[in-house]
Amino acid sequence: MGFAGGNRQYSSRLPGGAFNFITAVPHCGIQHQHDLIDLTLYQVRASRRRRTRGERGRRNWVRPWIGRRRQFGMYDQLMVELRNEGHASFTNFLRISPAMFDELLARVGPRITKQYTFYRDPLEPGMKLALALRHLASGNKYASMKFGWRVPHNTQSLVVRDVCQAIIDEYVDEVLVCPSTPESWRAVADKFFQRWNFPNTCGALDGKHVACSCPPKSGSLYFNYKGFYSIVLMALVDADYKFIWADISGTGSASDAQIYNSCELKECVP
Repeated sequence: MGFAGGNRQYSSRLPGGAFNFITAVPHCGIQHQHDLIDLTLYQVRASRRRRTRGERGRRNWVRPWIGRRRQFGMYDQLMVELRNEGHASFTNFLRISPAMFDELLARVGPRITKQYTFYRDPLEPGMKLALALRHLASGNKYASMKFGWRVPHNTQSLVVRDVCQAIIDEYVDEVLVCPSTPESWRAVADKFFQRWNFPNTCGALDGKHVACSCPPKSGSLYFNYKGFYSIVLMALVDADYKFIWADISGTGSASDAQIYNSCELKECVP
């Protein structure tokens, strides 16, 4: 019996007088060899994938049918026809009148305007606003809207978020003013009594389940009694249907009473 490189060797006599040496490799050495083999196979596969991507390349920087947006897209064709030929159809399409659309664009446009560069021309603010309003009004998916608007679905997802945030930043201090004093709450109650004959009413409160995908590692926290995952939008309106307070932090499994007891509105109402 001898040693060679830390591995034990055992000998046995074969028929005819020859010796057969058997090397016993320790368990850790075998595992190390397996790891090296796995690493080599991974590198080979990764190299093949990189080579395949390099050979395939990118066929088009912008798909040709998307590049013809100005000639055939909804914003430059259909919306122009609706504005010139029928305001009622324009209002039905975006749920706002042309005058309201122009006012909204004038106020929100600077917030959603991108700088022109040599890289590519950005989307117009009017198109961004119209696309976002149409998505909110119809509930259509980005994948189905991209053909009519000729805007990729991943770009639409960014546009809708930017437009919604711009509208909130522009109007939140003007249209969503929650009463903060007893006198202001009393004015809301007086308006309810004058218009609807409801005494001592500080507002109409209701909630809405907004469907969402299940957040990671949330279990059944967002699963509501209707059978889908959601977040709860709870809002308060005055006698003129104007929103004066809103909360969108409730989970789908929470009840209206739980959300109300944990929000700041409970502390504000006298």
